[in-house]
Amino acid sequence: VQLQASGGGIVQPGASLRLSCVVSGGTSADYVIGWFRQALGEEREFVAVSSRTGGSSHVADSVKGRFTVSRDNAKNTGYLQMDSLKPEDTGVYYCAVTGKINWYYISWRDYQYWGQGTQVTVSS
Repeated sequence: VQLQASGGGIVQPGASLRLSCVVSGGTSADYVIGWFRQALGEEREFVAVSSRTGGSSHVADSVKGRFTVSRDNAKNTGYLQMDSLKPEDTGVYYCAVTGKINWYYISWRDYQYWGQGTQVTVSS
């Protein structure tokens, strides 16, 4: 399974970005999709997770009300819509998938496959 994340960029505070994560070499519907981010010098942190159907999802408290996670299994793609971006949202964003039986996985250790990451920089 390979993951390709895209959609990052350099934006001003308050702007929006939508990240995409294309799953290949497998069927996205077989996997839970998670999103994580890592700021320079910091540990990787959980951002959001979407169940296999997209019917259940969860985002971290730090992004609640601003970020939305979704997916389109017909396109084998997951999405992270990021609105009202703040400078503290800056970092490399990764998508990952797990084939574990449940869906509520917020530890990076639960994920088997990872994309290469896409840089998000929020700065005025």
